[in-house]
Amino acid sequence: MSSAPSTRSAGVKRLLQEAKELHKPTYLFYARPLEDNLFEWHFTFRGPPDTDFEGGIYHGRIILPNEYPMKPPNLVLLTPNGRFETNTKICLSISGYHPETWLPSWSIRTAILALIGFFPTEGGGALGSIECSSEVRKRLAKQSVESHCDVCGCSLKDMLLPTDEVDSAAGPASPSSEDSKPTPSSTESTSEAQPSESPRQPSESVPNTPITRQPTSAANTPAGSVQNSRPRPHSSIPLSLFAFGICVSFAAFVGLLARRLTF
Repeated sequence: MSSAPSTRSAGVKRLLQEAKELHKPTYLFYARPLEDNLFEWHFTFRGPPDTDFEGGIYHGRIILPNEYPMKPPNLVLLTPNGRFETNTKICLSISGYHPETWLPSWSIRTAILALIGFFPTEGGGALGSIECSSEVRKRLAKQSVESHCDVCGCSLKDMLLPTDEVDSAAGPASPSSEDSKPTPSSTESTSEAQPSESPRQPSESVPNTPITRQPTSAANTPAGSVQNSRPRPHSSIPLSLFAFGICVSFAAFVGLLARRLTF
């Protein structure tokens, strides 16, 4: 009987932490809890590029159990999209239909990114999945931009970070994978068993520039650099005096010891 309040308390603590981490919208998605219910979140995400859903903006609900994060959430889409039914719980490996595959280390971010990855895949008759033509999905993607949510009052086109703001915020440094325009990974679009916590990190490429040999010198070689970085040893004179002092002290000690032994 006493475990239920403690479980819910742990869920509240976890959700407050996730709300803090996700409070800023990104180019790809945005999620936040309802003002009067921490266990129901609304989320908005952009359609995957190079698919029938490109250019679309979709909205949905995440319904979390009291046992979260030990049990998975349920996801419901509210925007017509041609891939999933609206106002129906979606059957995915990261949803409440499959608690056996859920990991407590996964989060709301994980669930949303996995859902985005599942969008371009075939439904295969799963609960909540539908099959529509490419033309219908593209038409729904265009219409989705003007949608709004009657529950949370948001306008979908105003919920995500525009492309120009992403570019200006990135600056010279490499942008993070979740705050910039994503590239869908193969693991997200082909596997429903292991959703990716985040999109693939961009890798740095080595510029293909010719290597020019510099004249070698003692200072330019690695050995020379190491030697030059070492402190110079003390001169031999202080070291010799120190050794001489030790010898004198030792001789005096031996002399005193010999005198005591003779008496």
